[in-house]
Amino acid sequence: MNAVPTVTELLLARTGDEHAGLRFADRAWTWAECVRRSAAHGALLRTLLRPGPPPHVGVLADNVPSFAFLLGGAALSGTVLAGLNPTRRGEALARDVRLADCQFVLAEAKYVPLLADVGVPVLDLDGPEWTELLAAHARAEPKPVPARPDDLLMLIYTSGTSGDPKAVRCTHGKIAFPGRMLAERFALSTADTVYVAMPMFHSNAIMAGWAVGLAAGATIALRRRFSASGFLPDVRRFGATYANYVGTPLSYVLSTPRLADDADNPLRVVYGNEGAEADLAAFAERFGCRVVDAFGSTEGGVGFARTPDTPPGSLGRPTPGVEVLHPGTGAPCPPARFGADGTLLNAADAVGELVNTTGAGWFAGYYGDDAATEERLRDGRYHTGDLAYTDERGFCYFAGRHGDWLRVDGENLGTAPIERVLLRHPAVAEAAVYAVPGRVGDDVMAALVPEPGATLTPAEFGAFLAAQPDLGPKQLPRFVRIVDQLPRTATFKVVKRRLAAEGVDCSDPVWSRPNAAPMYETRPTRDESALP
Repeated sequence: MNAVPTVTELLLARTGDEHAGLRFADRAWTWAECVRRSAAHGALLRTLLRPGPPPHVGVLADNVPSFAFLLGGAALSGTVLAGLNPTRRGEALARDVRLADCQFVLAEAKYVPLLADVGVPVLDLDGPEWTELLAAHARAEPKPVPARPDDLLMLIYTSGTSGDPKAVRCTHGKIAFPGRMLAERFALSTADTVYVAMPMFHSNAIMAGWAVGLAAGATIALRRRFSASGFLPDVRRFGATYANYVGTPLSYVLSTPRLADDADNPLRVVYGNEGAEADLAAFAERFGCRVVDAFGSTEGGVGFARTPDTPPGSLGRPTPGVEVLHPGTGAPCPPARFGADGTLLNAADAVGELVNTTGAGWFAGYYGDDAATEERLRDGRYHTGDLAYTDERGFCYFAGRHGDWLRVDGENLGTAPIERVLLRHPAVAEAAVYAVPGRVGDDVMAALVPEPGATLTPAEFGAFLAAQPDLGPKQLPRFVRIVDQLPRTATFKVVKRRLAAEGVDCSDPVWSRPNAAPMYETRPTRDESALP
């Protein structure tokens, strides 16, 4: 097998394998059956596609077996799947279909009505037309179209937290390489079961879930949609030893009632990204498994090496060529310096952009958006747009996503360190920090979701912040908004641009800090301020 495999190679390696390959609800298929069904789907796709590029097909479905068979079929047939987001509607969804140049869209019956005006044919995955066409290819042999690691296999859209979603080009290698790497890293084999509940139209489920099970020859257990209360019962029912996650669903599982036998389960490794530091430790302790959190984005482009001495909260040491560069000068940022109380003393100098100076890494560009691709790839370098800093030992720390830059009193700040401090408060379940316009530059605003039944007061919260040694004076939120829930995408990303647009004059309770001291007072709500 090549140093960088293709999905086609990984799939063909399972030909004739009578070990369980896929489970969904009460149904199961051997790997040999998965290969045969993938071959049938691939043969049908070839007959439906008109000649010439691009051979793109949209898919609008939950985590159902058809999605997995279509992935395999696309790999065998040279087709490109565009994973559509079921929370998109109307013109937004039609725009995604057009952007991907889809010749047609395959959808579950419940999603077909959403596609009435997308401008291309729509086939119902649950309907008689598709079922009959597929049956006619049931005996198709897996005769793969030759594939190379840099051949396109999927278009996976970004979450769209800072604008319209972009279609990230996901090649065979971009999907297969991390699948095999993680399978080897965690010593997964045919004896394991990989549980996939994150949405399969997103990169986390494909690269850290489905591809891992395929590479290991493990059983892949699909759940239609993520459920916090269903997580542990599913793990036990399927015998899951590995699961992938993103941070917010991990916290949702932790919020379920704790039981004495939670650790009595087969789970061995949980792998994902964006987990809160406290949640990672709590999840490992409660469910008796290893939790590994990594830096991840749909684009890829940068990597980190985690070693046993990696400090809590660190991404690890950057791989060669990955550096933190000053956004103004482009020069490498100096290491972070900390005061005795843990406060970052040189944030203006130490916090910079995470950049791969050697090239694009696994980033293969955005489909249909050359300008956005060029923005990422400047001067032969891959620019993540994300904030980070390193310590004296070279360990890197995440400081905020693209669009999370705050400029306060002439100093660049990342939102992630502030959010980590706010989440220490026992009454805070979720926190999002973002910029709102200030008198000069930005003001720091935080939206907080209280724990169920907990009470937050301005005075007590201010006293808590005053006691946090690593919260610098410029990081101190000027405004605090109390919300029932944070606005999120279907992949659980917080839509901070919506919070920022709503600002301080909203219908939720907002506390303000009139001076430098961490002392808050309640502002009139938008409805109250409108009263005569």
